[in-house]
Amino acid sequence: MSETPDRVPTPCPSCSPDLETVHEVLTEGGGTYTVRCSECSHVHKVQPDSEREVTIDVVVSQGGESFTANVTAPEDESIEVGDEFILETEEVLSTVRVTSVELDGHKRVDEAPADEIETVWTREVDNVAVNVTVHPQDGSKDDSRSITVQVPGDYEFEVGAVESFGDDEFEIDAFVVRGDAEGYRRDRFEEPGDTGFAKDIKRVYAYDEQSSAWSAW
Repeated sequence: MSETPDRVPTPCPSCSPDLETVHEVLTEGGGTYTVRCSECSHVHKVQPDSEREVTIDVVVSQGGESFTANVTAPEDESIEVGDEFILETEEVLSTVRVTSVELDGHKRVDEAPADEIETVWTREVDNVAVNVTVHPQDGSKDDSRSITVQVPGDYEFEVGAVESFGDDEFEIDAFVVRGDAEGYRRDRFEEPGDTGFAKDIKRVYAYDEQSSAWSAW
């Protein structure tokens, strides 16, 4: 719900019916403002400008599954890839990030005003799954394996740091960020001390801290 403004620009029927002047908002009620002209102190009622809203379908990717919800937004509000917002429905309350904007005719764009958008594609970023490729300590790529770790979206990974998740312990060698991540100078980071948030990371590359190789048996 929008807050009542302290002042509004509007024509005054007493001193300037064809020109807007600054008016002090005295009260609000019944869908109108009672205002006082700053030029002549005339008190009258005005209808506040109402901003038209549109309803947009939102597809949310969450833990390998997806569901559809909808949100309302001002018709002239711009929505773009990388935007984050809180999605609240009867089933879920979570922060999501825009990954794609779809217009009429299934046309995908990076940004558009709300009244032109058919569907906004998003993914949850409160809690995320991060894919990790773990290499043996001897560097043998043939024995590499892939694991997935579940962490909060703002969990920070750092190149050179040792992480432990259940029975897995590994040292981070590099990570690659997602295309919708903002504030990163490049896509791949491999210098010791480089950090990235889990919600921004596409894949982590690491070396196993427990053994030089492993067997399926």
